[in-house]
Amino acid sequence: MSGTLRLYNTLTRSKEVFEPIDRENVRLYVCGPTVYDDAHIGNARPVIVFDILYRLLRRQYGSAHVVYARNITDVDDKINARAARDFPDLPLNEAIGKVTEATERQFHEDVAALGCLEPDEEPHATDHIAEMAAIIERLVARGLAYVAEDNVLFSPHAMDRYPGVPRYGSLARRTLDEMIAGARVEVAPYKRDPMDFVLWKPSKADEPGWPSPCGIAALGRPGWHIECSAMSMAKLLTPFGGGLACDDPARNIFDIHGGGIDLVFPHHENEIAQTCCAFNTKRMANVWMHNGSLQVEGEKMSKSLGNFVTIHDLLHTTKFGGRKWSGEVLRLAMLRTHYRQPIDWTVKALEEAERTLDRWYETVGDAEPDAEIADSVLAALDDDLNTPAAVAELHRLAHPALMGLAMTGLTQMGQTPVPAAVFKASANLLGLLTQSKSERARMAPKPQPAESERIVELLAQRTLARANKDWRESDRLRDELAKIGVAIKDNKDGATTWEFKR
Repeated sequence: MSGTLRLYNTLTRSKEVFEPIDRENVRLYVCGPTVYDDAHIGNARPVIVFDILYRLLRRQYGSAHVVYARNITDVDDKINARAARDFPDLPLNEAIGKVTEATERQFHEDVAALGCLEPDEEPHATDHIAEMAAIIERLVARGLAYVAEDNVLFSPHAMDRYPGVPRYGSLARRTLDEMIAGARVEVAPYKRDPMDFVLWKPSKADEPGWPSPCGIAALGRPGWHIECSAMSMAKLLTPFGGGLACDDPARNIFDIHGGGIDLVFPHHENEIAQTCCAFNTKRMANVWMHNGSLQVEGEKMSKSLGNFVTIHDLLHTTKFGGRKWSGEVLRLAMLRTHYRQPIDWTVKALEEAERTLDRWYETVGDAEPDAEIADSVLAALDDDLNTPAAVAELHRLAHPALMGLAMTGLTQMGQTPVPAAVFKASANLLGLLTQSKSERARMAPKPQPAESERIVELLAQRTLARANKDWRESDRLRDELAKIGVAIKDNKDGATTWEFKR
């Protein structure tokens, strides 16, 4: 059963009932990675958040009627700098290819480990230069952009002459003066106004370059903001003339545009300005969604603070919490906080998420997921992707006090039992419990000899503590074992059994 989906729209600062422009063609665009470095855990948040939305939309409208586009930015100053640093002996363009290919491959591996579905479209900026140039030429022709020293710049002030487009600052809810005061604007002598932003810039001799628009003789490359305008239009709108949108303003809008809260200004504000001005529309997307920020153990994540953690670090090294974590644990830890709220990334939260998954897998066993979703879980997600409420419902449905036969069904107190298959399908909608119990057991890493010796030693110490009725020490040792991935169970006959779980 599907209810009414309500989403918080940054543009209107309110929750709204989601009504797609075309129920047969629901369209979602999310800003993807700039492929110059491994994605950090903050980058994982929008990937997971909008994967949940994608799953929900596919359930409600059918997978054949939803298009999810997430871009790859593969031309950028940061990429150039990384390539020059890592491959100083190679020509820059060759070095850039090595950096972008390796980084994109790592990104795909990381997000797959997080249980995220692949988007339907994954446009690369370098494949849509022609569309960018065409949009830029439209803006110059309409008097909204200008050429200066082989650069093309957009003028927010020029938007005042066009009443059919939104006011600059409508997404960020700030005036031009406020944005000037709060922004780090590039100072350049060729700018007519401090807030003018780059659509196109000349390339240096060794940098990537393409034929420039507007009659500029020098080779050049696009600015960051114009890339997403062109890629979203190319993949989500009806093509008209070289892959661009058509000249009917009503058809130049798609449903949902997403990204992190840090992109509201200037990136998304500038996207709206240049797109709406090029095609004379009131909106670029009907709904704008933004996930909150992330900090690590109560502090802003920063390389200088030594708490900069990548997805790859969490999955494959012991950098965070002294051990590796599964992608499913990372995902559940992320979903315990509402997507619009700031999140504090902690070892404790990961440990709690892991224990929860262990219990849930034990509960459902090898049940196959049903087509039905628990109404309470679906209702939570329909309320602006309220994943904490959805997770709480899964906790409630799986609680021992509310449970019938653990391997065959779950029961709500005073209500009709919820089968394990429905429970698993409900978790699957969150991208959780996607493995069978036996598959999970096969994939769990086995302890190395040194680790096994440590486990045996701790178990022996705990047995002695329990024999001496030193319950505090017994609990401490249980927690110590949990930190290295050992789940212990004290049986009624006094024996203790354990499993290695990660």
